[in-house]
Amino acid sequence: MTTVDVRRLRLGASFVLLTYLTLHLSNHALGLVSLETMEAGQRWFIALWRNALGTLALYGAFTVHGVLALWLLYRRGSLRMPAWEAAQYGLGLALPALLAIHVVGTRIAWWRLGADDPYARIVLGLWVIGPPRGIWQATTLVIAWLHGCIGMHYWLRFRPWYPRAAPWLLCVALLLPVLALLGFVAAGREVAALARTPGWVDTLLRETHAPRPAESAMLVAIRQTFLNAYLAALVGVLVARGVRRLARGRGAIRVTYPDGRVVAAPRGLTILEASRLGGIPHASVCGGRGRCSTCRVRVVRGLTELPLPHDAERRVLARVGAAPDVRLACQTRPVSDVAVLPLVVPTVEPAAAMTPDARQGRERELAVLFADLRGFTRMAENKLPYDVVFVLNRYFATVGAAIAGAGGIANQFTGDGVMALFGVDDGPAAGCRHALAAARAMAEGVAALSRELAPELATPMRIGIGIHAGPAVVGWMGWGESFYLTAVGDTVHVAARLEQATKDYDCELVISEDVATRAGLNAASFPRHEVALRNRATPVVVRVVARAAGLAT
Repeated sequence: MTTVDVRRLRLGASFVLLTYLTLHLSNHALGLVSLETMEAGQRWFIALWRNALGTLALYGAFTVHGVLALWLLYRRGSLRMPAWEAAQYGLGLALPALLAIHVVGTRIAWWRLGADDPYARIVLGLWVIGPPRGIWQATTLVIAWLHGCIGMHYWLRFRPWYPRAAPWLLCVALLLPVLALLGFVAAGREVAALARTPGWVDTLLRETHAPRPAESAMLVAIRQTFLNAYLAALVGVLVARGVRRLARGRGAIRVTYPDGRVVAAPRGLTILEASRLGGIPHASVCGGRGRCSTCRVRVVRGLTELPLPHDAERRVLARVGAAPDVRLACQTRPVSDVAVLPLVVPTVEPAAAMTPDARQGRERELAVLFADLRGFTRMAENKLPYDVVFVLNRYFATVGAAIAGAGGIANQFTGDGVMALFGVDDGPAAGCRHALAAARAMAEGVAALSRELAPELATPMRIGIGIHAGPAVVGWMGWGESFYLTAVGDTVHVAARLEQATKDYDCELVISEDVATRAGLNAASFPRHEVALRNRATPVVVRVVARAAGLAT
């Protein structure tokens, strides 16, 4: 069974356990209505989970989930991991010990001793007789719910619909445990009031066949046996990891990175684990589970010596159109020295987890906008450096907000100029419409900023904007930590030249005829010109817009 198969089996078990926990918390929440309503809900709950099939599903899932968690812990090459993954592991490993008291006191007592566990008796024990145990149980439920929610979030976030559903799922994730705890408190108060009735407690304990002292001692012994066995299993896994590390240490391999750093890692670790071992930032949205492609690397040296990718890795690489020399770092275990180049920035967002290999570049049709602040060099000559930076930052904030508000990507701020891309995901028609909307918003924003800073300016601020649409190579480009999404090609060159043309025509905006056509803009009222470009045989037909703020988009 491969690691991927193990994770799938564990995921199936997780669904069963999360379903059980959701229904359990919902049953608790019925306490806000009444203790009687809780009892009625529990009868349905028990009918579902205490029949032969429900018992097999629940305890089979619990066993599979726990055993495979220990197996995956053993399989990990390194215990260095992101904070969210460490939290999920820690909470998950603590849960069996935390749940032991409750499971033995309810299910095992019912199974071995015939003791019934209606809410009245359970709440009596947790709220009235032993409040510390009630706090323990409430904490355990919250930890179990948090562990499940973390796992579901990091599994679902690769789905395209998840960003839209996330706010609603977050509401459920927050409200359900709160309502469950409030239901428990309401039931506790009701049971505390009933317990003051003479004879009520004795009658309840007798009718529910509550364990006698000798039977309670037997249950404690069962619980202790389980805890000892679980602790032994956990220690055994850690010892086995230590022995394996000593054995592997004799045959370390070296992983070389682009900046010259080299990590000596025990043989058997994945490239991602080697990165974490060496403290090298490495993107991995899914936590090294092979569910995304963000950890992918280009193998610069040693490709032929690497083990062949398994089916799951091949599917992911095919989905993102990876080149033959690209591998998933979380699935590749070098057997000899290797040199790699990570292809995704370490700060990548989940939305980019399954996108095509951006650093290889993709040709796309889009709209490109260039903007420049007119006369700023002369304006800055008579200002203190702090004042120049202040004005520039206010200007960049204004145009950046306009670009983002129109759905564009502001990817370069140089001097007093800015470059933005539109339609990277939506296509050139939508990109042209959004670019025109951004141009209008930028002009309006700069005009408002100019009025605000008028006492500090010798002349009003003016902006020049050029927009062109067409094919360009889009990809993440840069070096080291300075990677950003940008575009190169003739379309970019033309857009930059149109921005410069605003000086020639003394206007705020120059757009190519292609932009007007794709955006569905009636440009008949704007002067038509032809702009000659270096290294281009035919001129570009453009429309000149004197005031972009008055542009109808």
